[in-house]
Amino acid sequence: MSEDVIHTHHRERFYRRERRSVPAAREFAREALTEWGYGSREDEVLLCVSELATNALLHGVPPGRGFLLLLRRDLGGALRVEVHDSGGGRPHMAEVPERGRDQAECGRGLVLVDALADKWDVADRDPGKIVWCEFAAR
Repeated sequence: MSEDVIHTHHRERFYRRERRSVPAAREFAREALTEWGYGSREDEVLLCVSELATNALLHGVPPGRGFLLLLRRDLGGALRVEVHDSGGGRPHMAEVPERGRDQAECGRGLVLVDALADKWDVADRDPGKIVWCEFAAR
C-alpha cells in the first residue's frame, strides 16, 4: 500500500523577549520567503509576522521567556505563519473606533492580520497559545 506524502518547506526560530526580536523575526521570514521563491503577497506576510511577533512580546511572553516563529509552505503554495508563546490569555481584535475617537491600545494588530490573511485563529498550547494566519496560493 502506498502512502501519499505532502512535502512542505518549513522554517522555525526562537526569539527572546526583547524589542529587537520583532525586526529579527521579520528578516528571518523575508529570507525564508526569498529562498522559497514566494514573491506573492510578501509584504502582507511580513506585516502579519511583525504584528503577531509584537503581540507575543507585548501580551504573550512572560519575563525570561520567548516566542517561536514557525513558517510552513506546502507544495500547493499556501503559507502558514505561527507564533507560539507561553503566556496566558487569548488575543482579540479591537473594535474599529468611530471617527474622532481614540483607538484602543490592544487588538489593532489583529485587525490588520484579519484584513490581510485569508484565515487566522488561536490554538491552545501547554503552556500558552499559538496565534496563526494563513495565506492561500495565488
